[in-house]
Amino acid sequence: MSDSPSIFSRIVAREIPADIVFENDEIIAFRDIAPQAPLHLLVVPKTDAYADVTELAAGDPQLLARLVATAKQLAEQHSQGEFRLVFNTGASAGQTIFHVHAHLLGGTLAEGTLA
Repeated sequence: MSDSPSIFSRIVAREIPADIVFENDEIIAFRDIAPQAPLHLLVVPKTDAYADVTELAAGDPQLLARLVATAKQLAEQHSQGEFRLVFNTGASAGQTIFHVHAHLLGGTLAEGTLA
């Protein structure tokens, strides 16, 4: 992992703008800049201590539970409560930012999109 802050840490610090839809003391959620569904939010713990969901589950399972609960709440507000929650873990699985985050996807998925 790099010593420089991730793009998500820079969004939390307001160094990079984002379309933020939710924020509390430990979680931030914002719209993905390259959406894969009508609703595509990134739900991100503000801490950069965990690179992926397996590290978060081992290190702070309560924070993981709160992240999932936040995703559910956002889906209820933005997507009639129906959603997918995707965690990419590792570069070969599509993870490009090694600051744990969930992709919250909702709405009608286009043919061939994230089967």
